[in-house]
Amino acid sequence: MTAPTGQRVLLDGRRVTLGPQPLKGGGQAAVYPVADHGQIVVKLYREPPGAEQERRLQRMLTLTPLGGRPIGPGQPPELAWPTALARGTEGEFLGYAMRRFGEPGHVQLVGLFTRAQRLRLFPERTDWRFMLGVGWNLAFMTARMHYEGLVVGDFSSNNVVVDANGFVTFLDCDSIAFTDPATHEEFPCLMQTADYAAPERLAGGPATRQSDDFALAVLIYQLLTAGNHPFGGVPRDSESETTVKDNIAASRSYVAEPGCVIVPRGVVDPTILPPALLALARRAFGPGVTDPAARPQAQDWLRALDEERRLARVCPDRPRHSHGSHLTACPWCARAAVTGHDVFNDTPSAVPGSSTPTGTRQLPLLPQLPPPPRQGKHQKQRKAVRQPGPPSQQGPTWLPDTARPLAVGLTILVAVLVLVIVVNLAQGG
Repeated sequence: MTAPTGQRVLLDGRRVTLGPQPLKGGGQAAVYPVADHGQIVVKLYREPPGAEQERRLQRMLTLTPLGGRPIGPGQPPELAWPTALARGTEGEFLGYAMRRFGEPGHVQLVGLFTRAQRLRLFPERTDWRFMLGVGWNLAFMTARMHYEGLVVGDFSSNNVVVDANGFVTFLDCDSIAFTDPATHEEFPCLMQTADYAAPERLAGGPATRQSDDFALAVLIYQLLTAGNHPFGGVPRDSESETTVKDNIAASRSYVAEPGCVIVPRGVVDPTILPPALLALARRAFGPGVTDPAARPQAQDWLRALDEERRLARVCPDRPRHSHGSHLTACPWCARAAVTGHDVFNDTPSAVPGSSTPTGTRQLPLLPQLPPPPRQGKHQKQRKAVRQPGPPSQQGPTWLPDTARPLAVGLTILVAVLVLVIVVNLAQGG
């Protein structure tokens, strides 16, 4: 279904006018802006949606997933959850409304996989540490969704957007698999993206937490290797064109089994990943391909990424170069020297003044770790707050709320002592 110029739809009975051109379009639906409402978009299905899809959206509107955690200033929600049903003038169900996430404030995750896009979108921020932080936020979102009984299902680099602070938001929430806590109705995910689909999904199986774990591992690996897919390459004995989907189905990954495929010359060596992260990747792309239970979960990635984020090193020679703590020399500099191609800069050599100082480089902002998933009924989650940014920007706001009264008291005590000393000296004089 397409929206002609000035088409009007009803959102909760309120008439709005859609823009003439979609902001985004796919095989199933198109997303349109709303005139005079810049923060809202409407997703219209191309084919008339059935009663099951309408029921799914109706039940989604009764839920507030991931809503228990306070969101700090400037932090977007992790889910672009439906906000209203969209109906035609005769009351027919057409789609739904949601909050708008688009350029320049938000870009698709796939935009971080190429140098040209990284430099265009976030020119001063996208070094390896930034990518690592985005991976942490992606794992955090996945862990929270699984904790609340949600399955992403169609998990790909096109369905996630990221902002300049590294926060991520999942877009196509109408495909999420969930069980309605009130009615116990089950709503499965019927969509998938081949390059991120686990083998059991490619074979026709349902979306599960384990299939999400597979897609998450692929996305994190791509973030940490500047966009390289772990199932890329062509088998040595192949006589025809082989796709990523073929390699996934055949359990062929050069990350888990070096030499099993011929990879392009520019592919980043997997050992650029710190040992703990490389071990998780090899579990996911080795035994985890055929054994879903062997795949690392979001919590495993969170711990490893969090540890490495604290230890990552910054290259003193070139802007936007940082790397794992296990390496004594910058791998991106070495790569640029050999190939003439700098993964993070538009020139193979440093440009004076083109980067922020090493000590003040912007890092993605990270929320606190969610509680581990529990069996049985959901329990109330701990409150989590956004972690502070770099020292150069946060200053005294680093003090936790419980520490600020103590700091103020100490400051007053010191001032009184200084005053007493000054008075005594004056009297002695």
